[in-house]
Amino acid sequence: MYKDIAANKRRTVYVILFFIIFVVTIIWLFVKFLNGNLDIFYGGIIGALVYVWITYYFGSKMSLAINRAKPITKNQNPELYNIVENLTIADGLVMPSIYIINDPAPNAFATGRDPKHASVCVTSGLLEIMNKDELQGVLAHEISHVKNYDIRVNMIAFALSAIISLLADIIIQVTWFRGSDNENMNNQAFLFMGIIAAILAPIVAMFIQLAISRQREYLADVSGALVTRYPEGLASALEKIKKTGSKMKVQNTATAHLFFANPLGGHSIMNLFSTHPPIDQRIKRLRNMEGNG
Repeated sequence: MYKDIAANKRRTVYVILFFIIFVVTIIWLFVKFLNGNLDIFYGGIIGALVYVWITYYFGSKMSLAINRAKPITKNQNPELYNIVENLTIADGLVMPSIYIINDPAPNAFATGRDPKHASVCVTSGLLEIMNKDELQGVLAHEISHVKNYDIRVNMIAFALSAIISLLADIIIQVTWFRGSDNENMNNQAFLFMGIIAAILAPIVAMFIQLAISRQREYLADVSGALVTRYPEGLASALEKIKKTGSKMKVQNTATAHLFFANPLGGHSIMNLFSTHPPIDQRIKRLRNMEGNG
């Protein structure tokens, strides 16, 4: 179990480093295309950092508002509050804010840049179909996201993906604008590289974000089962979600990667582009945990 946690953390660090290098490379190619003006390069890096900072500090509130989550108190749902409180005590964390989304689809997500600014949100559908062990398994998974700083990783990955897409669009626009100006076409090689980068950048960004998100889901499964000491509770919850479906009424692609199960739905080939690993694979890993030690 501990080996799985360590391995997933290492893989995520490698992917994030590659992500950052990829963003810097795209900015460098863009600058070379504009005749190597370093002021533009430094400005691009600063702009990217500012965007990441804004996402880091305000992304949590935005994700709750977008998904129409409503805060609750202990008096409104004492069972849910007590489960979250017990899990956070077991993990040595600060009690997060608790929210509920009025949606029949069973789902949940956690958000917040660190454990001191965390929130846990569940749907009304999740509360309706899960027994106590299953609900505890799902919430342990979400609180593990908080403990492992997964939300911070996902917000940074999302910001970097947005930056790459923006740079790709700028490169394409500048390429078309300068295409008719032969005097400025001093380096055809960089022009070609710029066009290729603009086309490939959003695709690469998408796959990097998927890799990060999927690894963090596996890590949260393992970490959550470690806290409850009952992997079957989470495995059973996943089986119920597989049967009922997790597609929500109000959907948003920008926050889909935060949820316990894919809130966008989709089958077959679309699962290749999902931020969530296959449910069957998650169940299999959980049920193999006791044998691996």
